[in-house]
Amino acid sequence: MEKKATSPAPAKAAAPKKSAGGLNPILVIPVLLVIGLLAYNFICGDASHFVDGDHEKGPKSGDYFGIVYEGGPIVPLLFTCFLTVLVFSIERFFILGRANGSGSIDEFVRKIKSLLDKNDVEAAVKECDKQKGSVGNVVKTALHKFIELRSETELTKDQKLAALQKEVEEATSLELPMLEKNLTIIATLASVSTLTALLGTVLGMIRAFAAMGNTGAPDTGALATGISEALVNTALGIGTAAIATIMYSYFTSRIDTLTYKIDEIGLSIQQNFSAHN
Repeated sequence: MEKKATSPAPAKAAAPKKSAGGLNPILVIPVLLVIGLLAYNFICGDASHFVDGDHEKGPKSGDYFGIVYEGGPIVPLLFTCFLTVLVFSIERFFILGRANGSGSIDEFVRKIKSLLDKNDVEAAVKECDKQKGSVGNVVKTALHKFIELRSETELTKDQKLAALQKEVEEATSLELPMLEKNLTIIATLASVSTLTALLGTVLGMIRAFAAMGNTGAPDTGALATGISEALVNTALGIGTAAIATIMYSYFTSRIDTLTYKIDEIGLSIQQNFSAHN
């Protein structure tokens, strides 16, 4: 009985990578809000920071904890914004550090390109196992596809190159969400913290001018104190926004560098495949 010709098995899709996890903002931000409230009430609001231990008499001269406490109910929100930027920035440092792998990423790229020039794909795979990280994962996936396509006889050379390029793109798209996770929160807080601070400043100014109106006579001392307290919100908000902006730019720059390295090796793999197959 004549056997029917079997069509070649479809190329195996890149296996989904396990999520590196990272912090869950839905759980973390409420905890940071509680910490912000506790810091505001029990650290800044401690009686030792006020004249005779009385909040009504105002903070002691030069006591910044007491001055911050006088900034009003918006201050805990600004504390929360600052803590959120700090916590997620530290998290990104660790995640992107792991994404680089165990060694120098530039040295890894040079080794892979050198091995590919020698057409030693198996040794390149071993280098990926040593390097690990996001770049190592993507390159290893592409190299396995490279080895698979070398023995494929049903596809033309152009089709093989297209399949190899697609494999690199799919592997990269699986790694990028892990690298970019929580960056949106940092970017959002860069603007939200400024607006929150502005709200606290406006509320503080309203209280200051209302107090002057109640006395029936201009009180420059009360006005100066009120403005000083209101500007606490501005200082906290602008400081948080500046840190968030710097951190976001830094992390996006590191992710762009990783992506560039992946693209560089991906191009080398395709060129090597075209030259030797």
